[in-house]
Amino acid sequence: MKNYFKKYVSNTLASTQNQLYFISDGTKQKGRVYLKAFSSGLYEYSFLFEDSIDSTYADGSVSKVNETCGGWTIHSAKLLICENDYAGDLYEKIEPKKAVELTFNGKKEKQVNAGEIFCSDPVSINIDKSEDWYLEIEFSGSKIPYFEEIVVPTKRFVDGEWVTDKKVPVPSMVGVARQVEKKIAFLGDSITEGIGTDCGSYEHWNAKIAEIIGEKYSYWNLGIGFARAADAASNGAWLNKAKQMDVVTICLGVNDMGSGYSATEIKCNLESIVRILQDNKVRTILFTVPPFDYQGDEIEKWKSINSYILNNLSKITEVYDVVPVWGDKAPNVQHAIYGGHPNAQGCLALALDFIEKIKL
Repeated sequence: MKNYFKKYVSNTLASTQNQLYFISDGTKQKGRVYLKAFSSGLYEYSFLFEDSIDSTYADGSVSKVNETCGGWTIHSAKLLICENDYAGDLYEKIEPKKAVELTFNGKKEKQVNAGEIFCSDPVSINIDKSEDWYLEIEFSGSKIPYFEEIVVPTKRFVDGEWVTDKKVPVPSMVGVARQVEKKIAFLGDSITEGIGTDCGSYEHWNAKIAEIIGEKYSYWNLGIGFARAADAASNGAWLNKAKQMDVVTICLGVNDMGSGYSATEIKCNLESIVRILQDNKVRTILFTVPPFDYQGDEIEKWKSINSYILNNLSKITEVYDVVPVWGDKAPNVQHAIYGGHPNAQGCLALALDFIEKIKL
């Protein structure tokens, strides 16, 4: 898919990665994911999909990083654009003003193989960033990837009506053919994804960075709830997407702390991520592990990891310290003053601090 990334860049600030899968009986279903465009205008669009699970969900008892599904089918896919100023919210009935059918290798239907990465055929669409639009997919299969903790609205057609439901396959990238100075990705967990901000609000920290810096760059949110540094260090499909970028921020470690990884393992995994990306000529910006109201022995473990990032890993990569922004005053720096999943206020505070200290 390297040719895909040579031509297309992300055109939404929402994360739409594969976090989990659901089991189905093979009957046809319809689902929708509601998104916002980052750059307005008439562009050639191509939607990138993948079959594999990007990161381990929860305790790993259901799905693990790099697990594949396979054996599911997209029967049809279309993009529908809504009026700019409709009444109500995304959970009410919305009549689209325009519909664009997507195809795959010239066909409406696409049989997905295990571990496959594929994209829709190019189509020219004019979308304004103020418009709401959604991708509607008719699909079937027995084991289908989806994003359980997605923070944009999703619906499924059940018993004759559209209901809020996350069990919908979503594209990994909303790709547009747009010339940019740099391609930037944000690799991380739920904090990077945007959990802690309102669904569909686009108030997460990296969305704020993108809005402030503007359209000279593209921005791809690769944040996934429950994601671990160990997942990225496995060098699977998730990290492969980051390898295609010019600049990648890395904000991981919180879930490794909670999943029993030792301080040494976390340090090694963070270093591996940095080195793998740098080997692919990617500029890396490693974040310290955010405060998360750690207790007991976790506090010293967290401080040890962050000390290693600041004093050791800073010799091989740029480092951005999130603790002064999101942590409480000493001696309680481990307390997350904006919440373990930072709210909109905390996300804006970090975006402004990041832009001041890191020149993209």
